Amino acid sequence: MKFVIARQDLGHLIRKIQNIVPQTPPLPILSHFLIEARDNELVFTATDLTIGICCSTPAKILEPGSLAVPAKRFFPLIRELTEPNVEIIAEEEGMIEINAGSSHFRLHGMNSSTFPTLPNLKEALSFSLKSDDLKEMLFRTSFAASKEDNRQVLTGVAMRVGGGKATFIGTDGKRLAQAQVDIHTASDFSGEYVLPAKAVDEMMKMLSEGEKVTAYLTHDKVAIVVGNTLFVTKLLSGDYPDCSQVLSSAVDFKVTLHREELSTLLRQMALFTTEETHSVRFSFHPGELFLMVNSANVGEGRVSMPVDYSGNVFEVAFNPHAFLDVLRHTKDETLTIGLSDPYNPGIITDSTSSVFILMPMRLNSEVGVT
Repeated sequence: MKFVIARQDLGHLIRKIQNIVPQTPPLPILSHFLIEARDNELVFTATDLTIGICCSTPAKILEPGSLAVPAKRFFPLIRELTEPNVEIIAEEEGMIEINAGSSHFRLHGMNSSTFPTLPNLKEALSFSLKSDDLKEMLFRTSFAASKEDNRQVLTGVAMRVGGGKATFIGTDGKRLAQAQVDIHTASDFSGEYVLPAKAVDEMMKMLSEGEKVTAYLTHDKVAIVVGNTLFVTKLLSGDYPDCSQVLSSAVDFKVTLHREELSTLLRQMALFTTEETHSVRFSFHPGELFLMVNSANVGEGRVSMPVDYSGNVFEVAFNPHAFLDVLRHTKDETLTIGLSDPYNPGIITDSTSSVFILMPMRLNSEVGVT
């Protein structure tokens, strides 16, 4: 293998795959990435056995071939080079030679035949959507996924496909976020796929404005293709909870809230909460919402803002940090919260099809969504 490539193009490929290489690989080959030179094209592949990514770019291929290269040494070296072009040669004894102007380096590589192959997706169901739409769906739901490993399936984002829609759901049992986007699939097809948190994070990084995404679905994997990049992830196993009942919960009244003003006040109130008393009381009065917190170890706070509420005094408590997370993942100037009583979920909506659920706090204890 021998090729010449612009350092800038090489750096672009490295940035796409570097986060996939595991820091503590279970197998030595996984600390490497695969370089393949073929048909005037350079292909880089990295995997941690759960997530795999393959990307390509045009290059001057002098001799076709392949080699697995150590990421920990190769990536930093390329970043430090200053020459505009880099020549790379794979030698028979498994060494890789890197030449850039007057600089010459040799690194030990590994045989490419031992590198794990990415799955064949020819038989997979596929659908297309805009890159912006997929990124927005993941942004609006992934924050609500669980950060705890005691129920692994909840650490991921569920993607439910059917009825001409892809529905994304994230929940940790105390809050829930759902977002939908229209897609085109076979009318009788339906399926559920739970994407791992790391896969969601990497997907969001690689999605760019204006590009088209093609998604491929199998029983245990999901892949997306964006431009010259293929991203594949295994799915989390287990039954994701049926959230339809809580999403369809009835509400007795709705109140429109100004997002930025409420965010400011909740950030102030959050300063007075502790791990033991991490709730803020929402007290709705005609025309006004009072936010109150009282912590024996910190102090107390009370703020208010005008709202379009005209009913009897109504009080409910929410975790301010959980509420702020919802506000950060909406974009409208105003949003609406639907409430029924202090013990049932608050249902937050904006002008999109997204729905956010927050379970209320009750005497400093929380009630689960699932």
